[in-house]
Order: sequence, then structure tokens, then C-alpha cells
Amino acid sequence: MNASEFRKRGKEMVDYVADYIEGVEKRQVYPDVEPGYLRPLIPATAPQDPETFEDIMTDVEKIIMPGVTHWHSPNFFAYFPTASSYPAMLADMLCGAIGCIGFSWAASPACTELETVMMDWLGKMLELPEAFLAGSNGEGGGVIQGSASEATLVALLAARTKVTRQLQAASPELTQAAIMEKLVAYSSDQAHSSVERAGLIGGVKLKAIPSDGKFAMRASALQEALERDKAAGLIPFFVVATLGTTSCCSFDNVLEVGPICNRENMWLHIDAAYAGSAFICPEFRHLLNGVEFADSFNFNPHKWLLVNFDCSAMWVKNRNNLTGAFKLDPVYLKHSHQDSGLITDYRHWQLPLGRRFRSLKMWFVFRTYGVKGLQAYIRKHVQLSREFESLVRQDPRFEICAEVTLGLVCFRLKGSNKLNEALLEKINNAKKIHLVPCHLRDKFVLRFAICSRSVESAHIQHAWKHIRELATQLLQSGKE
Repeated sequence: MNASEFRKRGKEMVDYVADYIEGVEKRQVYPDVEPGYLRPLIPATAPQDPETFEDIMTDVEKIIMPGVTHWHSPNFFAYFPTASSYPAMLADMLCGAIGCIGFSWAASPACTELETVMMDWLGKMLELPEAFLAGSNGEGGGVIQGSASEATLVALLAARTKVTRQLQAASPELTQAAIMEKLVAYSSDQAHSSVERAGLIGGVKLKAIPSDGKFAMRASALQEALERDKAAGLIPFFVVATLGTTSCCSFDNVLEVGPICNRENMWLHIDAAYAGSAFICPEFRHLLNGVEFADSFNFNPHKWLLVNFDCSAMWVKNRNNLTGAFKLDPVYLKHSHQDSGLITDYRHWQLPLGRRFRSLKMWFVFRTYGVKGLQAYIRKHVQLSREFESLVRQDPRFEICAEVTLGLVCFRLKGSNKLNEALLEKINNAKKIHLVPCHLRDKFVLRFAICSRSVESAHIQHAWKHIRELATQLLQSGKE
């Protein structure tokens, strides 16, 4: 494909994408296909001769789209949002065209420097403490990770390296293996499974702290676990506090937990993957109070801030604690400016070496929408969740199962878990809307998340009418 053909096909693709986004509501939100559907539809080997672009696009509709779950449909209420906006898509096109692999400043100066500035922009939107910002000569700073899961793992590995070096400096006879077998990390029993996975990959014990009646980690429960583990000869070193849990969007009490972490010399990492976007709104900023106690903080603009996946924003108070865990300098990656103190090489901040020019998406989106536009978008989703909560509360057959703070409503039919499992099955089998469940204590609960950029009140009303009708059918059938 030459430049002339690219111009022609590129314009066609932009039209296709715009038509897809504008028409996504008309597509069935969840596909009908069964596992293995795709293999029989395409050849067993790649073609020997070139095929036409028309044939490829025909097969997109014929083969790919029937197997797509349409996350951007206004009838999609599952998981959490995945961000989508036209400015971010255009920036992704430019990122692909530039095609740099931004592992160091020298590999592409603009890629590195724009990321540093954009992370400061975003940090200021969140009113993060100055210690987290790079500024012109700060010790902290931000980095774009691929996901919140990566950010948690990176933070855990950095904390592990920091505590190991501290202990070996005090007691040189201690081996790394002897320290590793005693290290223990903590998170709420409501934390995302990626926290447990980070413990597995990092080779350390991870203990779940029982949450309170509002599904939050509190100081008393954490302190009890710490005392018990220290008495057993273990070394507490890392705590993950979640702001906006996946199951029900509950908030660990960082104002209580933070001082304990600082006093006990434990690294505190805050995971606000979904909820963090809302903190740009003054009325929700209090949910981030206590971040000043944290060593690292992360949230995903690619969930709720109109920046397409992948873009997970992570800040650290002391970047040397992070880069010290990963820094290697083979001669083929060195450059003449790396020790100038004026720039950073992001390969030392992450697990992979390579990285895309992801800050372009942030730059395009922040400039196109402005802070006020992004705040309005968040507020609209929160308002729609309150609308759905109100509808649920008006039907005495249903109950709300957790406090509704942002854009997630956890609800269920009053009755058995089996009844609610049957309701969810009916909802997802009908394929008019899409939901996923969670467990809160011993209850099977349905999650209703406001996800799509194009969702409106009419979609909420339609979804609730559909849920009520299916619930009526289920109750009349006598299934318990």
C-alpha cells in the first residue's frame, strides 16, 4: 500500500469508524457466537498473494463484528467503562504513524518529555500533593503504565527492592532469600484480583484484610494483622488501598490506613483504577484525601476519562525508589544526556522496555475537552447512576446492596442467590443489555455500571424496564 492508496483507505476507515460509533446502538450488544466460531471462517494459512482491501473490510463485517462485544454501546453496563473519544483515536493514528519506541529520551525526546508534562497536568487536575509531580526539579513524577495491574506489580517490586536493600544495609549477613520468605503484603478482601496476582509474581505473601460493613479496609483490622505477623517473625512491607473497588466501588479508609503505613515503614500504593477519574471534580476530590500518605498512586484515564486504552496513570513520590528496582544500562541503550538530571528514561519505570507515544492521547483529549468538559462528562455518568438507583428503590422487589458513590449501582432481587443468578442469565441471554455480577459477602449481586460515552437517560429507562419485565417473568415462573 503506497501513500496514495493509504490516503484513500484511511479516509474510508475514518468513515467506517465514525459510522460504527454512531450506529453501535443498533448492533446487538453481546454476540451470539460460541467458542471456536472464528477458525472455520478463515483459511488455515496466510494467503500467498495479496488480497484487496475491499475483501478485508468485507470480512471485518462478516467475521469480526459478529464476535465483538460492543463495549461502547449505550446498552453495555458491564464491568467498568472503557474510554473512547474521537480525539484519542486521532492521536492513536498519529502515534502509530510516528511509530517511535520511547524507552529513552534519546529514542524520541518528544515522547518522553510530553509524557512528563502530561502527567503533571493530570496530577494538577487531581490536586495531587506537589511531591508527586515532576515539575522542573521534583523527586516524584508520573509514568503511563499499560494497566492498573502493571502499576500494582511495579509498585510491589519497587517496595520489595527498597526493603531488601534497607534490611541488608542494617544486617549484611541477611540473604535475599531469607528476607523474601518473610515479606508480607496486605490489601482489603475487596481488592482486585490483580493485587493477589502481583503477590504471586513478586514471590511474596499477600494477606487479605477483612473489610467493614461498607466494604472498606480500616485501621483496626490492618493493625491487628500487622501485630500478629510481626509477632510471627514476618516483615510487613507493602499495602494496597483501593479507592473504588471493582465489586461495589467501595473506598478503603486511607486517612486511617496511611499513617500506619508511614509509621511502620510500609510502602502504601493506592489503586483508584476506575474512581480516580472522578477526582478531577471538586465534589469528589475528598475521596482522595489521604493520598499524601502514599508512596505511589494509580488510576486509569482509559476507563473514564475519554483516553482510549491503554493509558494507566501512575505517580510516585520518590522516583529513585522505582527506578532503582529496574535500572539496567547496557551500552546500546545509553545516550549522552541520561545523566544530565534534566530528563528521565521511562524504561526504568516499567516492566517492558518498549513503550508507545501514549501521552499524545492525553494531550489531544485534555486540549479538545478542557477540564470543564471532562468534569461534565463524569458528572453526567454519576447523575445517570443516581437515576438508575432511584428506579431500583421504587420497586419493592429489589434492593440496593452497596452505597452508590459514582457510576456503579449494585442491586438484586430480594431473595435467594439462585433467583438472582437466574435473573442475570435471562438478562444476558436476551442480549438487549449486558451486565456482570459480583459477590458481596454471601450475596450474589448484579452490577449496573454507566459505561458508554453516548448513554442517555432514555437508555437507563429502557434498561430498567427490560430488567423489571424479566424479573416479573422469573417470579411468575416460581423459580427460587
